[in-house]
Amino acid sequence: MESYDALLASVSPTSGPTRTILDPATGEEVGEAPIHTLEHLEEAVAAAQAVQPAWAALGHDARSAALLKAADAVERSAEELARLLSREQGKPLNGPNARFEVGACAAWLRVAAATALEPETLVDDGETYAKLHYKPIGVVGAIGPWNWPMMITVWQIAPALRMGNAVVVKPSEYTPLSVLALIKVINEELPEGLLSVVSGGRDVGARLAGHPAIGKVMFTGSTATGKAIIKSSADTVKRLTLELGGNDAGIVLPDADPKAIAEGLFWGAFINTGQTCAALKRLYVHTDIYDAVCEELTNVAKAMPMGNGLDENNVLGPLQNKAQYSIVANLVDAAKESGARILLGGNPDTSQPGYFYPATLVADIDNDNPLVAEEQFGPALPIIRYSTVDEAVEKANALDVGLGASVWSPDLHAAREVAARIQAGTVWINKHGAVDPRIPFGGAKQSGYGLEFGVEGLKALGVPQVING
Repeated sequence: MESYDALLASVSPTSGPTRTILDPATGEEVGEAPIHTLEHLEEAVAAAQAVQPAWAALGHDARSAALLKAADAVERSAEELARLLSREQGKPLNGPNARFEVGACAAWLRVAAATALEPETLVDDGETYAKLHYKPIGVVGAIGPWNWPMMITVWQIAPALRMGNAVVVKPSEYTPLSVLALIKVINEELPEGLLSVVSGGRDVGARLAGHPAIGKVMFTGSTATGKAIIKSSADTVKRLTLELGGNDAGIVLPDADPKAIAEGLFWGAFINTGQTCAALKRLYVHTDIYDAVCEELTNVAKAMPMGNGLDENNVLGPLQNKAQYSIVANLVDAAKESGARILLGGNPDTSQPGYFYPATLVADIDNDNPLVAEEQFGPALPIIRYSTVDEAVEKANALDVGLGASVWSPDLHAAREVAARIQAGTVWINKHGAVDPRIPFGGAKQSGYGLEFGVEGLKALGVPQVING
């Protein structure tokens, strides 16, 4: 286990061009990140190609054992990783934030190692014998986001490594230090060259997506960038798993208990200060309990402290970057101007350092308002009144995205019936955004395609081969 300073120093460049990373809570310098080039990418891909066949030849058991050791390494350095993550990304140490994210990295490594994937006998009738196997792809490219930089990187690399692939990671330019440190720790237990990070700009991402030696790209990020990756990958017919933008709807049925669901609604929407692809971003509440839900949700939100992530008291942090702060502020301002009612927040203190935007609840807002129709990706939740379930479902399904959704009711049968009508990759009942490493996760419509997690996630990192005969 290294100290925080030693860990940061170990991923700080000693030569070459660098990018200064600032703490979004204070504006203070966190450290210097390398600016890697296309040449660095070529070196990483070549090293991955060289070591991958031997890694694949080890077999599932040996690879799984290495992933379990990697999980141990993450846990040994957990507090140092969480501190770096908090300073670079902004999320607090406490709550479902930095320590939670680092813990999830270890958990996902362990589940990827433990998930069974046996060859499947398809037909065995005495005349025909056919069996389905999954072979390694080769080299996988992993392009990650800035909102959950460590956890989502592990979502990409853990199943890829388990299935016998080598991986080249391209982190977000906003949060490279967190990913560099995580991979440095994981690499304590892996063969050299098998897993590498190329901390470059858009040119590196574009080349990774089109590189002929990369057999698959896993990407989490915006729909616009996902479309660019699809185009870049076309000439090499690359396999893709794309987890793209969402604008998740939640539907509160009229029999729900406002007080009982208020905290679940809050964290569904405001986890990571709203900077989560599968967060609750538009809430539809039946008119009979609309005012009560607004009141209870406001009471919960008022009690959640926001501030510097290194302060153990805080559970909400700043937005990670100025561009995202501006998006949220502009959408809330437009909602105010439209006549929507601000229940809480909407009044940032622009004199304080950092990109802090207060937890904001907006009521009596039209469904076509930009705060509802566009993904805000921040701590501002619009609450829309509805009269019939058909109306709520129609509004929930009206957008061209469908990552997650939720239905809230004590009547599980009724809730599941409504859930089945919603166009989304996952629909939760009485919770929102609760991902599980055992349960497949992926989007519908323009929220992407391909599945992560569980057996399906492992299969997505292999090439299916049928042996017939």
